[in-house]
Amino acid sequence: MKFDVIKLDGGKAGSVDLTDEIFDLEPRADILHRVVRWQRNKAQAGTHKVKTRSEVSYSTKKIYRQKGTGGARHGSRKAPIFRKGGIYKGPTPRSHAHDLPKKVRALGLKHALSAKAKSGALVVIDMAESDGKTGALAKQIAKLGWKRALIIDGAAVNEGFAQAARNIEGLDVLPSIGANVYDILRRDTLVLTKAGVEALEARLK
Repeated sequence: MKFDVIKLDGGKAGSVDLTDEIFDLEPRADILHRVVRWQRNKAQAGTHKVKTRSEVSYSTKKIYRQKGTGGARHGSRKAPIFRKGGIYKGPTPRSHAHDLPKKVRALGLKHALSAKAKSGALVVIDMAESDGKTGALAKQIAKLGWKRALIIDGAAVNEGFAQAARNIEGLDVLPSIGANVYDILRRDTLVLTKAGVEALEARLK
């Protein structure tokens, strides 16, 4: 499909052909949910840890005699039933990641791109370049009306543009290899450069 291209200053810069198999699918919430869940679980730290009865610090002396107390026959203050004793079957460090087929991951990215295109939240610019001045770029972004935007460039992000965008709240910049479903969906506007479009289409074909 044909899509208009603009410049950062708001001027027109022609048009670009977007592949229908990537940008014109009917978005499926189940596919997007699976991919986002896979991403978030993979990113989860999994460093939670409690001490078991073998790790808590207490004397190993038998706490009272075996018989004659009228109470239960306890031998260790480290038992889970005691206050400050070891925790039974508590959390231990582990990975929360799970497998997801590559085809489903690629399909998720296609549906995320299509979702932005369908909702009118997709913008294509000719290039993302700057002299590194945050103030100048912030004025351009404000003029274009981008409040929460993700900009995806080609194989590499322009160094000056990345430096200028670093301190602008709500603006993220990624190379095409870093494009992912979660970051695309969590921003209100998706901005692709022409190089970014070419790189994504090459990646997803």
